[in-house]
Amino acid sequence: MSEALKSAQLLELYRFMALLRTLDVRMLNLQRQGRIGFYGPTTGQEAATVGSAYALGKDDWILPALREAGAALVRGFPPRDLVAQCIGNSLDVCRGRQMPCHYSFAEGHYVSMSSNIGTQLGHAAGVAMAMQYRKKKAAVIGYLGDGATSSNDFHAAMNFAGVYKLPIVFLCQNNGWAISVPSAKQTASKTFAEKAVAYGIPGQRIDGNDVLEVYEATKQALDKARKGGGPTFIEAVTYRRLGHSSSDDPSKYRPDAEVKEWERKDPIDRFRRHLESKKLWDAKKEKALLEELNAGIGRAIADAETGISPSTDTLFEDVYAEVTPQLREQRQELS
Repeated sequence: MSEALKSAQLLELYRFMALLRTLDVRMLNLQRQGRIGFYGPTTGQEAATVGSAYALGKDDWILPALREAGAALVRGFPPRDLVAQCIGNSLDVCRGRQMPCHYSFAEGHYVSMSSNIGTQLGHAAGVAMAMQYRKKKAAVIGYLGDGATSSNDFHAAMNFAGVYKLPIVFLCQNNGWAISVPSAKQTASKTFAEKAVAYGIPGQRIDGNDVLEVYEATKQALDKARKGGGPTFIEAVTYRRLGHSSSDDPSKYRPDAEVKEWERKDPIDRFRRHLESKKLWDAKKEKALLEELNAGIGRAIADAETGISPSTDTLFEDVYAEVTPQLREQRQELS
């Protein structure tokens, strides 16, 4: 499948990966400066996130976990809206109600992130069942981390998907650590992919740092799902290079040597070398891209910071189609 990608698509893949990495640097700087309160970086996992999202069709749905900002960007999520969500101001589509770095992008069929581990998997199975019931030629991708395989929701969603042969792909980003808990403490199984067998679902383990392998495996699974072939579980082996979030210090629980080893397997460096071997990339293009991305993110930050605190009226909106008498009374009391 990856061979079918045209040169322009390969370059687009690389651009999304570079955008995600550049955003991590800029957003972590904002957090350290006190301009946003919280941020969850993706550094090291760009291939797994971008490659899988790039395989989606326009009618497919995304149920993200916590490290899928790249999937939203692939679907067209504007960087300004991403920054505004982290600020939580009047330009935030969530109007400051959601935890920072928990994006929502309805236009891109990207359901709001949740920090409750594994809960999105049951929702993903439900969306897939709705598609199946309505006979839509579309599929769902439900993202999860290795830690989510220890949740009750994982079992329920996998069992449900297997029994009803739902059009869904479970994409597990095995990044080695569930915050401070290593994968070896999550399971005694040799792989996470083999867990799928118990639910009657094919499981596949792939190199999550190879963006083309991720794209190919995900596209094949999505194509199968849309044709009524049922679910697939994909374990993408990757690594979280930075902390679980801006509030985490990974040096407290994992050795530096392990991080250094994975730095040598950097997915962006790897894909860049591939593009260079195909004469599609060079140092001059790299410099120009990084300058362009940094300038664009700078504009997005400046635009997002023009927002103000959300109006108190937003406390009472977007919950019911019509404001209830109780909410009207509460709004009057507040004013």
